[in-house]
Amino acid sequence: MNCLLLPLLLVSFTARAADDAQTRVNRIENGLLPPVALKGRTTPRYTIAERMKLYAVPGVSIAFIDKGQVAWMRAYGFADVAHKTPVTPETLFQAASLSKPVTAAAALRLVEQGLVSLDTDVNEKLRSWKAPDNEFTKFQKVTVRRILSHSAGLGVGGFDGYSSTETVPSLVQILDGKKPANSGPIRVEAVPGSAYAYSGGGYTILQQLLIDVSGKPFSELLRDLVLSPAGMTHSSFSQPLPANLLAQAAVPYVAGGAPGEGGAHTYPELAAAGLWTTAEDLARYAIAIQNSYAGKKDSLLAKATAREMLTDQRQGRGLGFGLPAGSPQRFAHRGLNFGFAGTIQAFAEEGGQGVVIMTNTDEPGQFNEELLRAVAAEYGWKDLMPVERAPGRYPADLAKLAGAYAADPKNPYAVTLKNKKLWLKIGDGPAAELLPSADGRFFTLAKASTYRFADGGARLIIDDGAVSMPKISP
Repeated sequence: MNCLLLPLLLVSFTARAADDAQTRVNRIENGLLPPVALKGRTTPRYTIAERMKLYAVPGVSIAFIDKGQVAWMRAYGFADVAHKTPVTPETLFQAASLSKPVTAAAALRLVEQGLVSLDTDVNEKLRSWKAPDNEFTKFQKVTVRRILSHSAGLGVGGFDGYSSTETVPSLVQILDGKKPANSGPIRVEAVPGSAYAYSGGGYTILQQLLIDVSGKPFSELLRDLVLSPAGMTHSSFSQPLPANLLAQAAVPYVAGGAPGEGGAHTYPELAAAGLWTTAEDLARYAIAIQNSYAGKKDSLLAKATAREMLTDQRQGRGLGFGLPAGSPQRFAHRGLNFGFAGTIQAFAEEGGQGVVIMTNTDEPGQFNEELLRAVAAEYGWKDLMPVERAPGRYPADLAKLAGAYAADPKNPYAVTLKNKKLWLKIGDGPAAELLPSADGRFFTLAKASTYRFADGGARLIIDDGAVSMPKISP
């Protein structure tokens, strides 16, 4: 072949690849999907613009992974609505709990270096603070493996952060729940290793452990161990953000569309919720895990370590990532901070795909999930497609099912009867029609959950027993 034709062929191939990506993106932009599809009926599809408007999502950034590369990126809406500042691929978002799997990689790198053990009592290496022993730790101890898989028996699920007018506590004050900390003390509340219980508190203990064994500030340690090696050049665990990065940061907005009062919260709980990053950088991190899993040269983690990271430790949790049931080799995490929400979903097989979605709203994930399902539909990720339900008939006496149900009176589930149909309203959320299914349960098009009324309408059971709530008022 004439070598002079090679540049022309390369340009042609690149152009075709770009056209193909844009065609796929166009279908995704016009193909957002609800969580539930009715069997035998056409599933509605929505545009990204109309769903951003419906859910009051100011801005969104998305990065798609394919064959070890960030295949395409797109940004929509505003990082700052008041100033009409658009979201770009360089816009920084708070990663929220997506910080946890990044922290997990740092811990595992220290395990590889022999500075940390996965399976010994963390108190053996903690210096600045110790996890208090109690009746639960008599025979089983808090370990790094258990912290990473949320099975260490630790409390404090998440954190609210601190507004610009609040005093930020020290790490030890947070660990002990002492003022000005706005969260309770992080303590062992169940026998370590006995059960899964999501704990941001556990990752905060891990933060102190990594500082103690390395002798470095956490933000520097994570930069050296993970961010720089993974090519996450726009990311930082500095809280609050340094002045030179503030111009790139998205303004946080609360559900409903109002700007978060006081701006972005500071999260000194860095390991659990403190990363500022871009969708592209998190995609690069996912690629680093894919490469490690495949055993590629100069990967972030050794192959054996990455394989252990993505092995089910307890109830679908790996070491840092969730491992969704029924989806071989998919690793995932979701995050929600004040004014920010995001998701990362990726497949570990070599050349596997993945996606990162980040928004500057704390709308609780419905938009992100609809966009994720559009990506899944385009690329054939069957386990992320809408759940299919077969519609049935309403029972004869609907009136007895109406009422308020609650395990926690602060978060009631209100079932009302209107125009011979049942409607479900959860807390302050919008009402959704409660549809009957062919198997006798109920469902809505807004959530994948199922609902069943028991004891003649005296109890509402969600997802076949995951939650059971008594009726508290007719």
